[in-house]
Amino acid sequence: MSPRILFAAGREASYVRNQLMIKAASTLAEVTAITPDRPASLSLNLLRVLRRLLPALRQPHDLVILGFYGQPLVPIVRRFTAAPVLFDAYVSTWDTLCFDRKKFAPTSVPGQVARRLDVTACRSADRVVLDTRAHAQFFIESFALPPDRVDCWYIGCDESIFYPRPQPPRVTTEPLTVFFYGTYQPLHGVEVIVQAAALLKDDATIRFKLIGVGQTHQQAQQVAQQAQLPSVEFLPPVSIEKLAEHIADGDICLAGPFGSTAKAQRVIPTKTAQFLAMRRPIIAADSPANHELLIHRQSAYLCQVGHPHALAEAIQALAYDEALRAMLAQGGRQLFEDRLSLPHLIDDLGPILDRTLQARSTASSRSTHTSH
Repeated sequence: MSPRILFAAGREASYVRNQLMIKAASTLAEVTAITPDRPASLSLNLLRVLRRLLPALRQPHDLVILGFYGQPLVPIVRRFTAAPVLFDAYVSTWDTLCFDRKKFAPTSVPGQVARRLDVTACRSADRVVLDTRAHAQFFIESFALPPDRVDCWYIGCDESIFYPRPQPPRVTTEPLTVFFYGTYQPLHGVEVIVQAAALLKDDATIRFKLIGVGQTHQQAQQVAQQAQLPSVEFLPPVSIEKLAEHIADGDICLAGPFGSTAKAQRVIPTKTAQFLAMRRPIIAADSPANHELLIHRQSAYLCQVGHPHALAEAIQALAYDEALRAMLAQGGRQLFEDRLSLPHLIDDLGPILDRTLQARSTASSRSTHTSH
């Protein structure tokens, strides 16, 4: 009989990390997913989820998976179930708010509350999952977690949307499009991208297309205006289907992350998997996280983080070498098929679920769990 899994998260089921976890787990077990049913604030999302999750915990289940964003949910769920709990942490609240976005000082009261959320959630769970080995090591060191309770599970993408598209013949007189999209978080380093564009402003063979809004959007626009960069186009967010069309049109895709924050060294952006899946040549950060999957000049062109000159040189290296672009595109697609496609994510998740189910020897003998 397949294990019975309860999945819950503070973000919607369509959020890519949650979507992939639900899809992969559903091929291995019987999954009941409880996520916000409509957009709302995080606090309202969590309340709506708990309203449905607490009664569900009284029904037979063998394992609970708490996805993104799940920090506030883990200690509550721990009190209402004897089943093992797998926490797909994905991000650190403390790291994101205090070091990446710099909303609070790490030692401030809000900073310590954020840290306590991470610590309590991770220590309440039987196992914790992160998106890279580098990120997992950060959690182990920052929150004093036993290494044997922390796993790495990479992120893929929705393959029904992100897949290779036929490329129309290039018109040699048209400039190449360097493409980026994102939410303009500091770790993305969009200002580095615009500064690189400024270094290439006299190269008429290259243009930039940047999609999205967010924290550093205004700063990036100001840099472009001051440098007088007509070759840089800022576009608002688009639907995910339209986004795939923009990626397909990109001659060079910027995966990054190019920001100088410590988090940029530990994560592989979601867009990386999407670009690889669509067989587009990418430029990515020369970081520990990216080195877990990417190989320079085979599946990606890696460049120094936080340095506009390094990024400008990487862009020119690809812009003037069509054969290299083609090789990276093919190598990246092969990497996606070998490591990030859904069948491989399922294969990687299976042992993690098995280890979690074995975490509590008494859980397997219980079919019904009630509140304390």
